[in-house]
Amino acid sequence: MSAMSNLVERLPEVAQVYLEGRSIDEVECIVADLAGVARGKAMPGGKFAQQTHFYLPNSIFFQTITGDWADNPLDVGFTEPDMVLTPDFTTALPAPWTADWTLQVIHDIDDQQGQPVPFAPRNVLKRVVALYNARGWTPIVAPEMEFYLVAPNTDPARAIEPPMGRSGRRAAARQAYSMSAVDEYGPVIDDIYDFAEAMGLEIDGILQEGGAGQVELNLRHGDPVRLADEMFYFKRMIREAALKHDCYATFMAKPIEGEPGSAMHIHHSVVDMETGQNIFSDAEGDETPAFGHFIGGMQRHLPSVIALLAPYVNSYRRYVPDFAAPINLEWARDNRTTGLRVPISDAAGRRVENRLPGMDCNPYLGIAASLACGYLGLVNATAPGEPWVGDAYTGDDNIPRGLGAALDLLREDTAIREVLGTEFCDVYAAVKDLEYNEFLQVISPWEREHLLLNV
Repeated sequence: MSAMSNLVERLPEVAQVYLEGRSIDEVECIVADLAGVARGKAMPGGKFAQQTHFYLPNSIFFQTITGDWADNPLDVGFTEPDMVLTPDFTTALPAPWTADWTLQVIHDIDDQQGQPVPFAPRNVLKRVVALYNARGWTPIVAPEMEFYLVAPNTDPARAIEPPMGRSGRRAAARQAYSMSAVDEYGPVIDDIYDFAEAMGLEIDGILQEGGAGQVELNLRHGDPVRLADEMFYFKRMIREAALKHDCYATFMAKPIEGEPGSAMHIHHSVVDMETGQNIFSDAEGDETPAFGHFIGGMQRHLPSVIALLAPYVNSYRRYVPDFAAPINLEWARDNRTTGLRVPISDAAGRRVENRLPGMDCNPYLGIAASLACGYLGLVNATAPGEPWVGDAYTGDDNIPRGLGAALDLLREDTAIREVLGTEFCDVYAAVKDLEYNEFLQVISPWEREHLLLNV
């Protein structure tokens, strides 16, 4: 059997169907960096079929969003050693927006001794899931993706504008759940559906959110690593669909002044591996102590992982009252003003929705951080506060309001550091410190307008 034939046999069915009767022109060998940006190499299909792995320097995890590099806090001196990247063939999916027949494959990342690289985001999530599994639990997540379609913006000094719709008018705000608002940019949505079908990705639903040109995409529930892989792919694909129609898709937490921010809400449940039952519900369908402990863990530890859920200075612009974004860690049933919401469901579907993550976070790290908080609540039997009654925006703010304060909390929480991995936490903090310091060198229009001649 030829190397190419052997490769095709190892691909998921969706990739085999996509390639039926065709040869693989190119393979994109990719991983997600700390920001969730795809890094890797592209190579001809024939070459990919003949190799078992390839190498990338570990410096890809020390690069800031601006392209600078943080010092490695784990090593003495700068040596930039290679990591070993091995394809995870279960993730091999088409890249249907390309001009030729291209596959994209997410790779596992180990060091040269065969150990998982501890600061690779996908490995961080795998680490947290393994802790659940060691206790006999299977964590289940269902993420939501909010994003904006915006007009092309090639000048960073210009404010971001909504896209031009099919009516010839720019999208308007406050049109939540409007079908006609979604139809305004129907060709982009059509391509998102078509690309998703070609890639074998399931969409649970698409709706218009509250912002001008803001869309929400819901995913099915399932395994955290698989769902994070899908979100990583969805972000790439949605951007490509938008570019086909002369607009941008942005996952910034707060891209447009005066409009709602974009969240990555995560729904959580936990299943007993032996019985297959949701541990948040008992045999009578009532809430269990574990359900409360999961909430308690999130209330106790979420402030320490805000730096992962809100990873940029822009992220904290989203945490404002009355914009469908949380400002505290209160929990309640069927109440969207709280940071932790318990949706209406039957006993089997009982779950906790974490409304704190922004859509700008790395999906691997956002899910890992959220699961880590719930895990600590379960193992430490952390009691939750009383459920909030009424409008939670009237309560006190109890989450960090800036990246610097959030990083301090991440450094101080030894329990969270142990769950996520101390090496990862040190690397992440080093990169974010450098990003924050770079931001502080920028003088904003607000400062020039109000301070230049007045102070």
